Amino acid sequence: MDGAHSVALQLQQLPPTSSANSVSEASFSYKENLIGALLAIFGHLVVSIALNLQKYCHIRLAGSKDPRAYFKTKTWWLGLFLMLLGELGVFASYAFAPLSLIVPLGAVSVIASAIIGIIFIKEKWKPKDFLRRYVLSFVGCGLAVVGTYLLVTFAPNSHEKMTGENITKHLVSWPFLLYMLVEIILFCLLLYFYKEKNANNIVVILLLVALLGSMTVVTVKAVAGMLVLSIQGNLQLDYPIFYVMFVCMVATAVYQATFLSQASQMYDSSLIASVGYILSTTVAITAGAIFYLDFIGEDALHICMFALGCLIAFLGVFLITRNRKKAIPFEPYISMDAMPGMQNMHDKGMAVQPDLKASFSYGALENNDNISEIYAPATLPVMQEEHSSRSTSGVPYRVLEHTKKE
Repeated sequence: MDGAHSVALQLQQLPPTSSANSVSEASFSYKENLIGALLAIFGHLVVSIALNLQKYCHIRLAGSKDPRAYFKTKTWWLGLFLMLLGELGVFASYAFAPLSLIVPLGAVSVIASAIIGIIFIKEKWKPKDFLRRYVLSFVGCGLAVVGTYLLVTFAPNSHEKMTGENITKHLVSWPFLLYMLVEIILFCLLLYFYKEKNANNIVVILLLVALLGSMTVVTVKAVAGMLVLSIQGNLQLDYPIFYVMFVCMVATAVYQATFLSQASQMYDSSLIASVGYILSTTVAITAGAIFYLDFIGEDALHICMFALGCLIAFLGVFLITRNRKKAIPFEPYISMDAMPGMQNMHDKGMAVQPDLKASFSYGALENNDNISEIYAPATLPVMQEEHSSRSTSGVPYRVLEHTKKE
């Protein structure tokens, strides 16, 4: 009886101990989530400031004869230093928080760029015009902030040590192998339509970027986690999987940048920012959920609130980028109706140059066949004929008349 009573006492004492351990582990995991989120927010904010500093430097030196004059300015080098610092912060954040939490925080860079663009605007504006022009940006920033708050609050709380054994186990698991098979098939199909069928739709190009980006963030988390463990004393650099992940990270990042540069040549940057953020975040969260099992053990409420946060952040980014001004392509000619002190086509007066067939190409016409003779150029070629010294009479030059068709 005494033995049974002692066993019962031990069983009664176990639940409080295990619950205390679970509470301490939960608080520690939430602390890691907070550290990772703060690092990601700090990194994206600093990167946004760095890009705007470098852009400001390029704009100021646009008319310089030296194409690399910005190398001699402190502003450009400060921007480069801040960019490296921000990228380092984002890279380190993957080692602390789940991938599904870090990836959507890229909305912070869009919010920061919108706010910086509004603060440093150089145009003269009235309060009414300012609200009308930037109301979408303010609404988008508010929605993006709300979505980011929901993402941080209801993010998955799974934390696993990024050891070589764990990463290898996830790499050869059948859910991830099946996901990789589907992704490779989809990537090859998209690449075939893009290269062979000239399917230059922005969704096709940015889906290629998103598929590559999902592998980039998966490998970044593995490399960052193994580096942090190695710094803490648990060496992981002697595992071959570390170098496999590192090579995949570099390769996918390079090809991802290549497709992004091709997309930027065909589409507006604001459209690329919004569509690319939505597609890349969705695919990356899916890859992280399959590879790292981020949502295992999470209840339905947390998953639904996390998904709601993603949707709100997507809508906010879309509204912010939709309100940006489109870039005006450079025209390699001087527009006569844009000269100062002269009437242009937007004034009530007569235009300097008549608009023929809605062509805005100065000095070039689409087709001269159907234009009246007053606009047709004269075609009077002159030919010189050789005459012998014996012929004293005759015209030394002959003008050949050509019809317009000739």
